[in-house]
Amino acid sequence: MGNQAYSVGLDIGTTKIVAIVGKRNSQGNIEVLGAGKAISLGVNKGIVNNVAQTITSIRSAVEKAEKSAGVEIKKVTVGIAGKHIRSLQHSDYIMRKNPETYISENDIEELKEQVKKLVMLPGEEIIHVLPQEYKVDSQGEIHDPIGMYGSRLEAKFHVVVGQMTSIKNIVKCVTEAGLEMESLTLEPLASSEAVLTKEEKEAGVAIVDIGGGTTDIAIFKDNIIRHTCVIPYGGGIITEDIKEGCSIIADHAEKLKVNFGSALPEMEKESTFVTIPGLHSRPDKEISLKVLAQIINARVEEILQLVNTEFKAYGAHEQKKKLIAGIVLTGGGSNLKHMRQLTNYLTGFDSRLGFANEYISNDKNQSLKGPEFATAIGLLMESLKIREKKPMASATETITEPVSQDNISVPEVKLSETQGQGVEAETLVEPRVVQTQPVKETIGEKILRKVKKFFEEVED
Repeated sequence: MGNQAYSVGLDIGTTKIVAIVGKRNSQGNIEVLGAGKAISLGVNKGIVNNVAQTITSIRSAVEKAEKSAGVEIKKVTVGIAGKHIRSLQHSDYIMRKNPETYISENDIEELKEQVKKLVMLPGEEIIHVLPQEYKVDSQGEIHDPIGMYGSRLEAKFHVVVGQMTSIKNIVKCVTEAGLEMESLTLEPLASSEAVLTKEEKEAGVAIVDIGGGTTDIAIFKDNIIRHTCVIPYGGGIITEDIKEGCSIIADHAEKLKVNFGSALPEMEKESTFVTIPGLHSRPDKEISLKVLAQIINARVEEILQLVNTEFKAYGAHEQKKKLIAGIVLTGGGSNLKHMRQLTNYLTGFDSRLGFANEYISNDKNQSLKGPEFATAIGLLMESLKIREKKPMASATETITEPVSQDNISVPEVKLSETQGQGVEAETLVEPRVVQTQPVKETIGEKILRKVKKFFEEVED
């Protein structure tokens, strides 16, 4: 199988590194070919702090995925998170050189490139420039301006920014592991692709991805990304609290949290205990499940209060910005018992668990069902989108010199030929690429034609 026939999502997390290989089947659904998972040794709160260990972990996960899928992995789409991530709102515009031609993808890319030239704080770099809504001349609230005519193209953007050193460290780890980075994607955006529906994004929804080192948030309204942020706390700090509070080793603390942990102490009985084996012939230790839940609850409440603070910063309780679809919890931390009930109580929004296998056609044994795989599957979906766009770009030849008639510029025409693999020709090229409409008259020509017609009627 050639490298172009499949895509790979690589989730470099604080507790685990996951690589998922997949392709699009004939029905348009995602078919997973294989997956690999390894313990993440060199990442803390989403930031690489040991390059050598991270490279080793990436190689381990990728090798397992290659063995599982029976393919060689070369290119990957990678997720990025961490406490260094921040976002901002920005408006910008361009004046189009030829307003007599329709607005194309090139105009939008030119506007995005202009936004990428924004001066950031020292050491920062722009990761994403995400359009929210456009304005063409005096007409606003436009979601897709392609095909319209106008001289001034303006847009509001959601700009995601990160520390340059953290980005370079991730790139170094991926390349040193023998891989080529296809794209770098903000992890909450990837997770949202895997677990949110179009209806939820339209109504207003927040995805809260509780990972091992960070809690990532992305808010959508009217099918537009409105707010993103990364909180530097996740499931790892809950495990650390259990370790310190119960005076046990980290491995036992993690197993306690996963198997017996609860976010609501009142749901646990004081008379219920779990026994932890002692170290080196020391006596066993009994831990009350109610005490365990109290330790967990204190930290989970803190994380959810920080989530609430981000909701207030966005204005989620305002009528126009209200999250009608509530919250979708995902990530490994959302598996905690009674997490959904506590989230409902503290935020005032209804919540549900986001399962990552809804778009997977061949996950019969539910091995990818867990919300901890949401980011990796979302990155795989992003990689598939990138691969599907490339055949269209490579199969399209552009006539660079515009054809003119009586000083009227005709929009550039793109000639297409099919170069897809198992994809029909009409799916490779968007209908609006080919200009089939008659040449549009200028205002001067319209006036001249009407005056000429008027005098012809007078003579008759």
